[in-house]
Amino acid sequence: MNPMNTTDRYHPLSIGMHWLMLALLVAVYACIELHELAPRGSSLRAGLKTWHFMLGLGVFALVFLRLAIRLTTPAPRRDASLPAWQHHLAGIMHLLLYAFLVVMPALGWLTLSAGGKVIPFFGLELPALIAPDELLGERLEDLHGTIGTIGYYLVGLHAAAALYHHYFMHDDTLRRMLPRRGNGN
Repeated sequence: MNPMNTTDRYHPLSIGMHWLMLALLVAVYACIELHELAPRGSSLRAGLKTWHFMLGLGVFALVFLRLAIRLTTPAPRRDASLPAWQHHLAGIMHLLLYAFLVVMPALGWLTLSAGGKVIPFFGLELPALIAPDELLGERLEDLHGTIGTIGYYLVGLHAAAALYHHYFMHDDTLRRMLPRRGNGN
């Protein structure tokens, strides 16, 4: 059997994208949280906000690659020992996480567009998606912030479930998404 297409673990590209997306999300959240600590009008505050925008748009670009990988590589077989309700909840959680990864950056892009602001992306300036509209921009920003808060809970629940399965259920749920170690595990 080709170790790249095992039915017991996720494909290495899926694993790599999973952890890359997590690292990007941590950086996106860190930038926006840390920017609040920087003095208003400082270059540090402005820089953290710009990095928040760029990394968020990076998530937006990569989520579509991640979805393509998910649709074209085999998923590990379902653990038959787990109850059907857990499989169902896992499916809902994954759907919510993917929706979050698409909606949040799109809302950020729309918010900047409605605010008439530059949409920076690593040396490029992306086009506005909508015409400037201050009231709409404020509403989009509020929605973006609310869904961002929900994102903390989604990611936290996802991680808690993986850790619960690993440490209390003693199953392979977490190990299937971990990179292989040198001895093939």
